[in-house]
Amino acid sequence: MEYLPNILFALALIAGIGFFSRNVKRLSRNIKLGKAVEVNDNKSQRWTNMAKIALGQTKMVVRPIAGLMHIIVYVGFIIINIEVLEIIIDGLLGTHRVFAPLGALYNFLIGSFEVLAFLVIVAVVVFWIRRNVIKLKRFLKPEMEGWPKKDGNLILYIELVLMFLFLTMNAADFQLQQMNAEHYTKAGAFPISQFIAPLFDGMSISSLVLVERTAWWLHILGILAFLNYLYYSKHLHILLAFPNTYYGKLKPKGEIDNVEAVTNEVKLMMDPTADPFAAPAEDTADPEKFGASDVMDLNWVQLLNAYTCTECGRCTSECPANQTGKKLSPRKIMMDTRDRLEEVGKNIDANNGEFVSDGKQLLNDYITQEELWACTTCNACVEACPVSIDPLSIIVEMRRFLVMEQSAAPSDLNNMMGNLENNGAPWPFNQMDRLNWTQES
Repeated sequence: MEYLPNILFALALIAGIGFFSRNVKRLSRNIKLGKAVEVNDNKSQRWTNMAKIALGQTKMVVRPIAGLMHIIVYVGFIIINIEVLEIIIDGLLGTHRVFAPLGALYNFLIGSFEVLAFLVIVAVVVFWIRRNVIKLKRFLKPEMEGWPKKDGNLILYIELVLMFLFLTMNAADFQLQQMNAEHYTKAGAFPISQFIAPLFDGMSISSLVLVERTAWWLHILGILAFLNYLYYSKHLHILLAFPNTYYGKLKPKGEIDNVEAVTNEVKLMMDPTADPFAAPAEDTADPEKFGASDVMDLNWVQLLNAYTCTECGRCTSECPANQTGKKLSPRKIMMDTRDRLEEVGKNIDANNGEFVSDGKQLLNDYITQEELWACTTCNACVEACPVSIDPLSIIVEMRRFLVMEQSAAPSDLNNMMGNLENNGAPWPFNQMDRLNWTQES
């Protein structure tokens, strides 16, 4: 019985990490459903971007209040959980505050953790008010109804509870230290929880131990549960923001990737020495599908983008099409891509690793043509994203499919392309006609 708590803790730790590992494998499998693409160029710039954007949060502070609050929550939550290392060691070995011999450094760390925990509580309350009392417009878009709204609030509640459990655990520990309870050696500084400790005045040592142990267990179990909840939540960006910013686009934002097969054809047409009647080489593969109609047609970086989306809505709030009442929402594009990818992943799981056609696709079943053609290709969404997501690349690929595979472009665009083909200009008259004014007297 003496080692029962240690055994139970080890089982909980193994279960939590095991379930998390399974989710990571599923996530990796889904992302790899995308087309292969090489993004290993300019590694120094990529590492710099990751350090500045994901770690340094440089794009968050463009909106100072929200940016500062987010940095507090992010840094506080990550740093406070450094204590998880001590909790894990204590849980496995049956020790208590195993790092206490660090002395003054340990006191400083625990004190810092408590201050950060308090700041996280303040920031979380502010975020909750912004979502539910002030009701910022970008959190009220149609795509945020239902689960996305519940998920956003649930995350805030979880963070709030974990911080209170941390402070309650320390407050009870502090009180036990003052009472010279066995195993509770005096260690740590408690600048915040010392004000909670008076709530436990008059309680017996055994009752205080029960409070401290209950808060301790709930805190670590809550962290393990939160870790595994990430896969089902928009807060997956806590983990994916780092690779996503590393693999972010380095080319100028206005530069759109060309289709290699089309580029080669154009080069051949413009080469005066090329034989237009020459047969293609025997090893020449048939042209691949132009553009994208489903998630498997996108590349793996675009699928990584979809999983990294924070649903913050900065892209949509900056989108000129959305601002003028159009149906397009770049945030919805990313959310729809992720939802469809999850659906495909579940299909594969249910069919022994093989995808069985379900008669659905990303285009039309999730994202409408009206949304796609509302985009002005201005890159405002790309510029606004705090974690280097590129909704425009998905929009362009799906429009490319509509034009090149289905000839389903809007009539105005079809007219323009016809004019380009016939007149060498987007207008309904040829280039020579445009110069007629020079002959007028």
